[in-house]
Amino acid sequence: MRPLTTRQQKFYNTIIAYLRKNFRWPTYSELASRLDLSSENSITQYYKALVEKKYLRRDRQGHYTFTNPADVWLPEQTESTTIPVLGEISAGSLNEAIEADLGEITLSDFFPHARNIFALRVRGMSMKGLGLSTGDTVILSKTELRDGDIGAVNYNGETTLKRARLEIDGIRLEPANPDFDDIKIAPGEFEEVTVIGKYLGHLSDDGFVRAPGR
Repeated sequence: MRPLTTRQQKFYNTIIAYLRKNFRWPTYSELASRLDLSSENSITQYYKALVEKKYLRRDRQGHYTFTNPADVWLPEQTESTTIPVLGEISAGSLNEAIEADLGEITLSDFFPHARNIFALRVRGMSMKGLGLSTGDTVILSKTELRDGDIGAVNYNGETTLKRARLEIDGIRLEPANPDFDDIKIAPGEFEEVTVIGKYLGHLSDDGFVRAPGR
């Protein structure tokens, strides 16, 4: 990718910030308001520059998507929170607990590939069968999806969390709630699908829940 100018970077960052907050693409008028632009033609020119520099791409329907969605969803900086190991406890016969400073547990101890992990806030109830509700936080890994994996995908400029079923006649995105329909994607539309991340588990009021089978 070629580097962006200062104004192009501001435009790009504005799209990212809006999408993270609202989970939808900003309209031209919303971008104009946030960037203090009086002409929608200016927005068109910014979009054109971002496509030319390969930060965005435009599909046949005219929808814009990110060339690398993970760059959008992964936070720019993450604080490392550690858990102190305060000693030893017997798991056999009764023994006195031993207090000692045995170091700390970090995120990488829970997830060996922590540098590829990020989180998204859930909006909607289509994955209710996994215990996921609006407001919960899903933990995702920047990896590809295999048949039967649950993950976040971008399709036609919109994102969703579903179980991916790879079938002869295409991809089926399967909800975990009978009130919602499957999303079927034909082979000719594969290029419109981008994997954002694989579902590892989620955080709710009950604590952390691992993905099934992990």
